[in-house]
Amino acid sequence: FTLSASFVPVLVGSLYALQYGAWYWGLFLLVLLASMLVQAGTNLTDEYADHRPGAGGEHKVQAPYKVLALGLLTPAAVRRGALTCFGIAAMIGVYLVVRTSWPLALVCLASVGVAYGYSAGPRPLGNVGLGEPLVFLFMGPIMVVGSFYVQTGLISLAAIGLSLPVGCLVTAILVVNNLRDADEDRHSNKQTLVAIWGQEAVVRLFGLLVVTAFALLPVLALSGVLPWFGVLPFLAILPQPWTLLKQVRPGAERSVLHQALRRTAQLHMRFGLLLACAALLPILPRPF
Repeated sequence: FTLSASFVPVLVGSLYALQYGAWYWGLFLLVLLASMLVQAGTNLTDEYADHRPGAGGEHKVQAPYKVLALGLLTPAAVRRGALTCFGIAAMIGVYLVVRTSWPLALVCLASVGVAYGYSAGPRPLGNVGLGEPLVFLFMGPIMVVGSFYVQTGLISLAAIGLSLPVGCLVTAILVVNNLRDADEDRHSNKQTLVAIWGQEAVVRLFGLLVVTAFALLPVLALSGVLPWFGVLPFLAILPQPWTLLKQVRPGAERSVLHQALRRTAQLHMRFGLLLACAALLPILPRPF
């Protein structure tokens, strides 16, 4: 249910490219596939790392729907699956670099490297409090602007502006996930921001991320990136963040935070779809 994290930024960046007269279906689908493969590879690597002997996985409450908990795959198969996802994504990246230019290679290498290193390696990045800033950067600005660049060959300040609320909400997904898993992460010595800052500070961070995402909309409209009438449909989803801000609080039960995690992912998807549609409005024919 969190695959919106890899779908939304690609959609927003690619559709915004239409304002520049650029759209290639094949490139869009390849970027989308690579993005989803990187996220899948990251999740598989995380699951494998949780179960690896001596990695602290014996203390972690395993989600019952995961393939290892269900006994559907062996740890070795999960590891091969993760490497396969990263391998295919890397091959797509090579093709995209050939179609565009070499600077994209740096982005592709960094994305795959960070995705793998998030849960793997001698000192996983997600275990030392770097998860939230890395997710914001790579699944927000880098993915949105990268998708825009693949279509147009350009870097746009407007595309960067569109990427900021996307980055805020995808980071909010991770924040809720880490709040939910705080007890298990503490037992396995995983140092997320919850362990470093404490629950109250991270709950405030969640509120800041959600509020900032919506507060950026009038800024984007004032700067001409979005039309004002494109901002109005966001009023329809305002009750959802209000509900989330009441759910995500210090001391909330795991079941409540798990529900909030799903709702945050839904909010990210709905917000992203509305943002992509708003980016399209200036090029659509007017009815009168």
